[in-house]
Amino acid sequence: MANITFIGLGNMGGPMASNLLKAGHAVTVFDLSEDAVRTLVGEGAKSAASAEEAARSAECVITMLPAGKHVESVYLGDNGLLASLSSKTLVIDSSTIAPETARKVADAAVEKNIAFMDAPVSGGVGGAKAGALTFICGGEKAAFDQAKPILESMGKNIFHAGPHGAGQTAKICNNMLLAILMSGTSEALALGVKNGLDPAVLSEIMKQSSGGNWALNVYNPWPGVMEAAPASREYQGGFLVDLMNKDLGLAMDNAVQNHAAVPMGSLARNLFELHASQGHGALDFSSIQRFYYHQPS
Repeated sequence: MANITFIGLGNMGGPMASNLLKAGHAVTVFDLSEDAVRTLVGEGAKSAASAEEAARSAECVITMLPAGKHVESVYLGDNGLLASLSSKTLVIDSSTIAPETARKVADAAVEKNIAFMDAPVSGGVGGAKAGALTFICGGEKAAFDQAKPILESMGKNIFHAGPHGAGQTAKICNNMLLAILMSGTSEALALGVKNGLDPAVLSEIMKQSSGGNWALNVYNPWPGVMEAAPASREYQGGFLVDLMNKDLGLAMDNAVQNHAAVPMGSLARNLFELHASQGHGALDFSSIQRFYYHQPS
């Protein structure tokens, strides 16, 4: 069991820290939200007044932050954690950020002989709560081997994608494909319903046919088809449209830098951006279904 600091207790970070506690780790938490901290303390975590205080005696520091600027702010500069962490500390950043930002932080960590792993996740809030996340790791193999037992307390699929930044590259590729699949699935369901088909029956047909995909199998975007999916809860919870837009933006920026053609990804980015501009940014990303079909009230 490890002495772990967890920084960032949002929709994903909170359940992840909770699962570390359930696994028997000693966890110190920090977040700007007092309610989030209070919840974890109620489950057995210790709290700290600052990120630096929280990480002072940690064997492992895990961060789950909104964007690259927050990751840089926490780790870099004279007041960043890397300035004070012991060289024996393992650092795992599970935020979804640009690969070049991950490499920038990793380079600073390497200069101080600190093991750093970029380890973004897939699986959403449901996966975080169930301890069933997929971790996509970038970094040295030795750091990965050190991190894996800790990550297994929060996830069921732990991949070593390659060197620093590789985890972030794989994550943005995955989420670009996810956006394309969800858009296409919503489009197909809307077409079928407009022709009088039952969306549940059509979903089963496509699941067992060549159109089968993750959205149909576990995250159906049509309300009422899948009880546990956000679509059946007015698209509340889950993975927000605004967050999908952030990840698609990272993918588009990366495509420009690497001269990669991503016409389907670009179209998905435009669809989700338009959907957000219509007031749906705080809904689950499967609400793109509403872009194609407005159910009568």
